Order: sequence, then C-alpha cells, then structure tokens
Amino acid sequence: MNCDIAVVGGGPVGVVAALALRDAGFSVVMVERGKAPAAFDVARYDSRVYAIAPASAQLLERLGVWPSIAAARVSPYTRMQVWERAAELGLCFDTSDSGHGALGWIVEQGLILSAAWARLGSLPTRVGVDAEALLLPDDDQDRAELRLSNGEVLRPRLVVAADGADSPLREQAGIETVTWTYAQRAIVAQLSMRSARPRTAYQRFLPTGPLAFLPQADGRHSIVWSADSTRAAELLAMDDATFGAALGEASQYALGELLDVSPRIAFPLRLLHARDYHRAGLVLVGDAAHAIHPLAGQGANLGFADVAQLAETLAAARDAGRDWASARTLSAYSRARKAANLEMLALTDGLYRGFGAGIPGLRELLGIGMEAVNRFAPIKSLLAKQAAAGTG
Repeated sequence: MNCDIAVVGGGPVGVVAALALRDAGFSVVMVERGKAPAAFDVARYDSRVYAIAPASAQLLERLGVWPSIAAARVSPYTRMQVWERAAELGLCFDTSDSGHGALGWIVEQGLILSAAWARLGSLPTRVGVDAEALLLPDDDQDRAELRLSNGEVLRPRLVVAADGADSPLREQAGIETVTWTYAQRAIVAQLSMRSARPRTAYQRFLPTGPLAFLPQADGRHSIVWSADSTRAAELLAMDDATFGAALGEASQYALGELLDVSPRIAFPLRLLHARDYHRAGLVLVGDAAHAIHPLAGQGANLGFADVAQLAETLAAARDAGRDWASARTLSAYSRARKAANLEMLALTDGLYRGFGAGIPGLRELLGIGMEAVNRFAPIKSLLAKQAAAGTG
C-alpha cells in the first residue's frame, strides 16, 4: 500500500502526529503494536499524568482533541512553587508571570489517548501489528518499505518513528544515541493533602531527587517522586502511614499532612538523545528522539512541539513546490527541534546533577539562586513564559 506518511506508534505523540499530518493534507497510515485505548473512565484516575503547557494545549485544540479533554476532566494550575531550602523562600510562578490564563493543565495519559484516538475517524490504522522491517529509500526507490507483522507492506514517502525511547525503527536505521541511566526511579501515586493550595503545583529539590505535586481536578495531587534507587526501594516498601510521614518531612509539610494515598508504582529514569533525527525516508519524534528526566515536566510537551514543527515544515516545503520528504526538508526540521530539545535536556540534567551533587555548598548555592530569581521579575517572567511554551 502506498501512502505519503506512515506513523509508527500510537501513544500520545504518535497519534497526535498522525492527526497533525493528516490535517496538513498528507495521506497517513498509523501503525500501533498494542491495542487501541479503552474509552476513558471518569470514575478512575490514571497514575500517569502530563503537565500540558499552553503551546501543547493550542496544538490539541487545533486538532479537535482538546474539547473532549476539557469536557471530561482537566486541572489547570495557575501557580507553581519550587524550592530547595524552604518553601517560603523558593521560586514562585503564577499566571501574571507567564502571560497565559494558566501555567498549564494536568491531564491523564488515558484521557489524552482516548480523545486523540477518537479523532482518527477514517484515518487508516493497523492495530496490534508490529513494524518488523524497515527498508529506507535509495537512488532507485523514492519510497521507504515498511514490512508489518500481519504480512502487509506499506510504501510511504516518509516513516515517522514515534515508537518510544527504545525505538526499533531508530535502531534499524542505524541512528546512534547518547544515553545514560540515572540511578533513580520515579515513584508515582495519587494522594490527598490536608492543606494544599488550589490550582498550585509544588516541587522541592531533595539530595536524593526532586519531589513534585501536580494538582488534580478533584483536589487531590499526583506525585512524581524521583529518588535514588536505595531511597526509592525504601519508599515503595513503606506502609501508607510511614510513607505519609516521609512525604510530609520531604515536602516540609508545605501541603499539610497526607490524608490518603493510592498504591505506588515506580519506573526507572534515563536520558537519551539521538545523534540524528532523520535518515532518508525516516524522521524521529518524541521519545524516539529524546527522553529526559521528569523533574521539569516537559517530556510530552517536547514531543508535541516536535509534531507541530514537523507538520509545519513538511507542509511549507510542499506548498512551496519543494520535495517535502527530501533530506533538505528533514534537515530543517531536525535543526529546529534539536536546538530546543538539547536546551531542555541540558537544563534538566544540570538541575539533577546540581541538586544531587555531593559538592560542598553547591546545593545551597542553587537554592539561593532560586530565591534570587524569585525577587528579580524580568528573569522570573522569562522562565515562566518558556515553561508555558513547552520548549524550555
């Protein structure tokens, strides 16, 4: 089957890429190895949530995804409090700093998937099917060849790899990565705190890793507690009462005491960046191109920014009469996104290493720096606007 573009991966970034490229006028087929997502159940809360920046929300709005999300459940946050030494001395953002009505929205992964998949309509999909082999175009063939596990062969001009940090397509194309594993695990759970301020996100930098509280629509918070492996194992083994005491101490009781908590789950953390974002007939988006520490909450936003840039770049080349799948066009996309993504990777990795470093006085110096930024309005406003843009 011939098509303009095959998108491999039906996660949040992949399905949004399929929608954006279809709406840009390309014929698209989406391939997803897993099942289609179930309809979103408003009676349950996902443990996995995303902090959606205004730029990402605008993309989802343009694609017709955001209205379904907003109608189901979103939690805007209008204030963010970040500290190291003491909550009252840390860095505080609010909507006056960013210039938006909200700094962002906390949205569950399952809701994004359900709403985005519902917008696919008649877009051809191959579900429960693996992309087993990729043959890139050469001088004799201007189309890629994608062999699927169901025996079908797709022949697109361009394959979009949205198949995750362990991207098989990236590996088949021989694209190398810079990667390392942090000696940390991220613990996630849903919980209620006695004195949490409404519509406020909190984050404290600890020697063993950052602790973030993301506000939910029902007044609860989703936490992401990144801790070194030893501490993470201890936290996972605790009963709820002991965990609540540890959480209160770690947050300096800025949100009060723990009232209740869901079962805790954890996943390992790593940094990854592809040395190249494209090959002839192939382009990487989302985690296939980059994976970052979650301390800044920007992973999904970087992926959505990739999608927006890719759709814009391809459509502009086509409308100008140029070959939209050429190396020149794909290089333009890569240059634009590498700069923003590397900036955010460097920032998150630097914060992780700075606050976790055992260098005497360094953590204290960084904490003092946050306090100074909080008092200097121009820098504070700039940081808030960058976070709202979802690009770092």
